[in-house]
Amino acid sequence: MIEVQKGTAAPYYIVSKGIRPEGVFVRQGPSTVPATSAAIPQMIKNTSGDSYEEAVSVNQELTFNYMNKIFKETEIEINEIKMKTLDIVNKNNVYTNLAVLLSDQCAHTIKLAVFQGTDMSVFKNRYELTGSVLEQLNSAYNLLDMYNETQAEFDGLKRIDKRAYPPVAIREALLNSICHRDYSVSASSLINIFSDRIEILSIGGLVNGITEKDIRIGVSAPRNKNLANILYCLKLIEAYGTGI
Repeated sequence: MIEVQKGTAAPYYIVSKGIRPEGVFVRQGPSTVPATSAAIPQMIKNTSGDSYEEAVSVNQELTFNYMNKIFKETEIEINEIKMKTLDIVNKNNVYTNLAVLLSDQCAHTIKLAVFQGTDMSVFKNRYELTGSVLEQLNSAYNLLDMYNETQAEFDGLKRIDKRAYPPVAIREALLNSICHRDYSVSASSLINIFSDRIEILSIGGLVNGITEKDIRIGVSAPRNKNLANILYCLKLIEAYGTGI
């Protein structure tokens, strides 16, 4: 009799079929049957733990046109070795969920709405931003910048132009909403622009193990450390742990 230990990197699959029901099989009593669409993500979660970005992606047919463009603009060479170093590809040369976030096929979106007045009664404009999270970041910032009105103040004879909201504050809030949201939840991030305020709503509460008391004494823990590392490489964040 040959005993085969249960593997630690499930799901195992037929390479030509991919991580899909037709490529992943499980035992049911004396039979071998295709795994269900619900069972495959559960296998991945059980193998990878609670880290969404490190888990194996169910979708392995990804393209990275926008990501490659951004890395090229930052003069960073992106190749197979770099993809593995950045945890876009794991040690088994399989795309992780971080790869999905950076890919053109990213399923997560940002919904941005502009309202008339101070409540949600009347829409003036609405947008849904798709694509790589890097593309969504850029699109959201451009829209926020467009709706960030310029006001004129005078100092004697000189006119001083001043934005309604400091661009540095908008940039920081937007980057945090991208970097630290909980991508295991499928709901969209929301940006609401009112006549008197801007709201940026990011999915996910405090990181497990962190309390409000911890925050007040300066404890910082990234939810998506690999995504934070990507944004650091692209010189978008300082990744020093000074924020919440």
